Amino acid sequence: MTDSIHKSSCCSISRNLTSLPIVSSNDQATGDNQAFKETIPSKQDMIRLPGGQFLMGTNDREGFPADGEGPVRTVTVNPFYMDPCTVTNLEFQQFVNATGYVTEAEKFGWSYVFHLFLSGSEKIIGSPQQTPWWLAVEGAFWKSPEGPDSDIMERLNHPVIHISWNDAEAYCRWAGKRLPTEAEWEFAARGGLVQKRYPWGDELKPNGKHMCNIWQGKFPEKNNMSDGYAGTAPVTAFEPNGYGLYQMSGNVWEWCSDWFSPTFHVNGPRINPVGPSRGTSRVLRGGSYLCHKSYCNRYRVAARSQNTPDSSTGNIGFRCAADA
Repeated sequence: MTDSIHKSSCCSISRNLTSLPIVSSNDQATGDNQAFKETIPSKQDMIRLPGGQFLMGTNDREGFPADGEGPVRTVTVNPFYMDPCTVTNLEFQQFVNATGYVTEAEKFGWSYVFHLFLSGSEKIIGSPQQTPWWLAVEGAFWKSPEGPDSDIMERLNHPVIHISWNDAEAYCRWAGKRLPTEAEWEFAARGGLVQKRYPWGDELKPNGKHMCNIWQGKFPEKNNMSDGYAGTAPVTAFEPNGYGLYQMSGNVWEWCSDWFSPTFHVNGPRINPVGPSRGTSRVLRGGSYLCHKSYCNRYRVAARSQNTPDSSTGNIGFRCAADA
C-alpha cells in the first residue's frame, strides 16, 4: 500500500478492504429498493453560485501529489446551485420515510465506525489491518451511527453519515437535485478566494479561532476536542465561507459525481469538467472530523480522496447541487 493511499484511508476506508459477508437478517435490507418518484427541485434554500473561471488545484508543498491535487489550472464552470449545508439526519429521515429507501450499509449489515466511539456492546466483525481504528460494526448505519445501541435523536441537525455514493445519488434523484461535480465543489469551497488553502484563507485558526471541525490531539488515540466536537458537529456550527456555504472543510467527507483519477485532469477538459467516463472509485472532498495535519491533511480546499461507490463510514456524507 502506498503512503498516499495509506494516509487517505484514515478518512475514507473502502468496504472492499474487509472481506465480510452480508450479515443482515432483515428481509427488507437484503431486497432491492422500490423505484420512487423524483420531486420537483426546490431551490428556495439553495445558494446560486455565479460560476466563471477559477484556479483549481494546488502546487502547495503540503499537498499529496499522488492524489492528483495539482497542477494548478484555470477551470470554468457554469452558474449552479449548491446546498448551504450537507444533508442532515432529519432531511435523510424524511427521504426514507417518504420512499422506504434502504441504504447499502443496511443491505450489507455493517459499516465502519471509529474505534473511540464504541461502547463495548457492539459486535465487531472485522477491521482492516492497516487502519485498526476503523471497525466494521454489525448494525451500524445512518440511523444507528455507532451500532444498534446508538441513535440520532440528539443529532438531527448533524450531517447524515454511513452514506455510500449510491445512497447519495438516490437521495439527490428523489430531491430533484444532483451531486456536484468535483470542479463545482472546489469552486464553491473556495468562496470567491483565489488559491487560498482553506475556505476562509491561508491560516488554519485565524486569531486562534477554530473555523472547522477536525481532529486536535494525537491521531488516532486522543482527540482534545478543542473545537468542541469529537465526532460530527451541527451543520451550521462554524462560520460559512464567502458564498454562504457551511463546513466545506472538516466535519464529513462529501461525495462528488466524478469518477476518481489522479491524472485525468492534467490534460482533461477545462470547461465544466466531469471527470473520466469510468473508474472504480468516486471522488470525496472536504476532509472530516478525523483529519489532522500529522496524518490526513485533507481539509484543504484542493485536497482529494476517493472511495468505492458502495462504501460507507462514520464520516462520509454529502450535499446537493442543481443546475441554474
